[in-house]
Amino acid sequence: MPALQRTASATWNGTVKEGQGQISAASGVLHNVPYSFATRFENQSGTNPEELIAAAHAACYSMALTLTLNEKGYQPQQVQTQATCTIESQDGGFKIAKMRLETQGQISGIDAETFNQIAREAEQICPVSNALRGNVAIDLEASLK
Repeated sequence: MPALQRTASATWNGTVKEGQGQISAASGVLHNVPYSFATRFENQSGTNPEELIAAAHAACYSMALTLTLNEKGYQPQQVQTQATCTIESQDGGFKIAKMRLETQGQISGIDAETFNQIAREAEQICPVSNALRGNVAIDLEASLK
C-alpha cells in the first residue's frame, strides 16, 4: 500500500486572545469550523486542536483494538472509546501532557483479563498513540460491557 496523506488547514485572524480561526479538512467533514482562544483555554463552547486530537485518538484506537481482537479470533459487536486530552501550562507556554483512553468492548467469549491484555497490545500499534508516545503520557482503562 502506498503512503497515505491527509490534509487539513487552519486560518487565524487577529490577536491570539481576541482573534478567531477556522479549521477545514480536505474531506469536507470540517469546513471553516470556528475556534478561538476562549474555546481552547476558557472552556467556551466550540472546538479546539486538543478536542480534535482526542477525537482522532479515540477513532484510531477503536480501530486498532478491533483489529487486534480480530487477529486474536474475537469478533467485537462494539468498541467504544473516549479520549480526554489534557493541556497544561508549562514553562510560560502550554503542553499537551496527557491523553486518557477509556474503552469499552462488547465482545462474546472473552474474559476481562484477556480483554485488558489485548487492549494494551492495541495501544502499542495505534498510529495516533505512536505519534504521541514519548511526548504525551497515555493512560488506558479498558472494560467489558
